[in-house]
Order: sequence, then C-alpha cells, then structure tokens
Amino acid sequence: MPLRAKFLLAVVLLLGGLVVLRESCFRALGAFLVQAGEPTKADVAVVLAGDWRGLRVLRGGELVKAGYVPVALVDGPLAHYGLYECDLAVPFAVKHGFPESAFLRFPIHGNSTDEEARLVVAELRRQGWKRFLLVTSNFHTRRAGRIFRKYIGDLQMTVVAAPDASFTVDGWWKSREGRKTFAFEWMKTVTEPLGF
Repeated sequence: MPLRAKFLLAVVLLLGGLVVLRESCFRALGAFLVQAGEPTKADVAVVLAGDWRGLRVLRGGELVKAGYVPVALVDGPLAHYGLYECDLAVPFAVKHGFPESAFLRFPIHGNSTDEEARLVVAELRRQGWKRFLLVTSNFHTRRAGRIFRKYIGDLQMTVVAAPDASFTVDGWWKSREGRKTFAFEWMKTVTEPLGF
C-alpha cells in the first residue's frame, strides 16, 4: 500500500475513532473539573458567590439542615443593581424553606475566586473556625479547591458540590449553556495558574 494511502487510512480511522469515542472524551473532560467529597461535620459551610440560580445557597441550607454545620457563611460581591449577592441569595433560600438563622451574610469586595478565597479565609480565622465545607457548583470544585488550598494553611477543608442546572458530567455538551459553562471553566482552569 502506498504511503499516501496509508496516511489517508490512518486519518479516516482516527476521525472515525474520535466520532465513536467523543462522548467518552467529553465525559472525561467534564469529570476532570469535578473534584468534591462527601460532606463531613465542620464548623461552618462557606457558600461561594457566582451562582445566579441559587443552587449553591440551597446546598448550604441542606448542609445546615442535615446537621453537618451549624451555619452557612454566604459570601457575595457587590453585584446587580447595587446589591451584594449574599443579600439576594439568603432571601432566596428563605423562600425555599430554610430559616434565615441558617445563614450568615458576608458581603465582600472581590471579583475573582482568588480574591474571594483570601477574604473568606481571613474571616474563618477571625471567627476561630478550623474546619469548613466549601460549597460551590460541581464544575467549579476542582479550581475553587485548588485556589483555597493556597491560603488555608492549617485549616481543614472539604469541597462539597452543588448541582448546576446547565452542567452535568454526562451531558454538558448537549446544551448551549452546558457548553458555555464547560468552555469558561476550562479557560479559567488553564489560565488561573498563569496569573490571568
């Protein structure tokens, strides 16, 4: 068989293999973003900002209700219409049946997970909390955990995933919102260690 024919056959087989295995590759790429554990008893749950659907704060409320933590610290930067995100998230959780006493609002001035981590860890130390559950969206768990580990020192952290309406490991590529979530998180995962 001539070299050109072998090359074309190899290209066809490679492309065919990619088509057949694409969903497995997509699952693996999505699964890489998710690095979370099961909740354990802790002093506080920290609910990260950035979830406009409210699933993170609801997960924080569930952790309080289940007895893993006595309270959830809900952080939030200044967001839409001059309101802090935590001032929107807590009433949302209350409307969904959780008592307001389950949450502590923590307004912050930060625009990145790195800034959020520095501010939250300082508050954890100020409050004397040693063990915390870090609650964030499933796709954000690996990156958020890595960033928080830079600052926590001797504090003990367990990253807990909240579901996300647009991202599941087994189907993120099937919706426009899922593809956008995947693309943005991978972009941040790759560029964050470079300081971008």
